Amino acid sequence: MTAEIIDGKAFAASVRARVAARVADLPRDSIVPGLAVILVGDDPASQVYVRNKRRQTIEAGMRSEEVRLGGDTPEAELLAHIARLNADPTIHGILVQLPLPAQIDTLRVLDAVDPAKDVDGFHVTNVGRLATGQPAMVPCTPLGCLMLLRDRLGSLAGREAVVVGRSNIVGKPMAQLLLRENCTVTVAHSRTADLADVCRRAEILVAAVGRPRLIRGDWIRPGATVMDVGINRVEEDGAARLVGDVDFESAVEVAGAITPVPGGVGPMTIACLLANTLTAYCRLHGLPVAAELAGA
Repeated sequence: MTAEIIDGKAFAASVRARVAARVADLPRDSIVPGLAVILVGDDPASQVYVRNKRRQTIEAGMRSEEVRLGGDTPEAELLAHIARLNADPTIHGILVQLPLPAQIDTLRVLDAVDPAKDVDGFHVTNVGRLATGQPAMVPCTPLGCLMLLRDRLGSLAGREAVVVGRSNIVGKPMAQLLLRENCTVTVAHSRTADLADVCRRAEILVAAVGRPRLIRGDWIRPGATVMDVGINRVEEDGAARLVGDVDFESAVEVAGAITPVPGGVGPMTIACLLANTLTAYCRLHGLPVAAELAGA
C-alpha cells in the first residue's frame, strides 16, 4: 500500500479563495474584515510567519494591521495595544504572535483579547465554548486538520481517533473537534503506556507532539488517515530540513492517506486564520456564517 498524499497547500488555496469570494460579495460601502497581528521581539521564524499572514490577508481583500514591538516591551504596553484593538470597529480579528518574551505573562495577554475577536481561539471563553459544544472561535491548526479530514473521509462519525499530544494549541482542541464529530477519541502523550499500541488503534491519527519522526510506520493501522502536525527542524548530512512527528518514509507504506511536512497541515493554519477573521466579522455584523469555514 502507498498512501494518498494529502495536498494541504492546494486545499488551503481553495479555502483562501472561498474567503476572498465572500469578502468580495460584501456591500461596497461596508467595512471590510480587518485582522491585526501583534509581534513582540525579533524572532526570525515569527517574522516570516507574520509577513506571510499580512500578504495573504491583503490578497483575500481584507485589511491588515501590524503592531511590531521590541523584545523588551513591558506587559502593560502590550495590553494597552490589545485594548485599543478591542475597541477598534475596523478590526475584527486580533492575533498575538507566540512565543512572547519572558517578562510577559502569555495567559494574561491571551485572555485580554476580546473573545469575539480571538481568531486564534485561545481565550478561555472560546476554549470553554468549544468544550461544551457551543459556537466558538476554533484554533486554526486543528480547524485545518478537521477540514482536511472531512474532505477525505466525509462523515467522521463512529471512527476511532487518536491524538498524540495534549497542548492547548493543537492536541486538546483537536480532541474536542473530533468528539464533536462523534468520533471515539483517545488523547495520548509522553506518559502514555505503550504509545505504539495506542496509535495502532487509530483510523484517524493526529500527531502533534513536537518530536521528529516519533511515530513510525509500524505504529500505524493499515489504511489509517494520518495528520502530521509536527514541524521540526533537523540537521542531516550537513543541511537543515523540516520533518514531521511521523516518519514519513515508513508511514507512507502503511497509511491510507497522510499529510506531508512541509506542504500538509502547515498551509492550512493561515488559511484558517483568514476563515476565522471572516467568521468573526460575520458574527459581529449579524451576517450568516459559512459553516464549512467555521468548522461547524
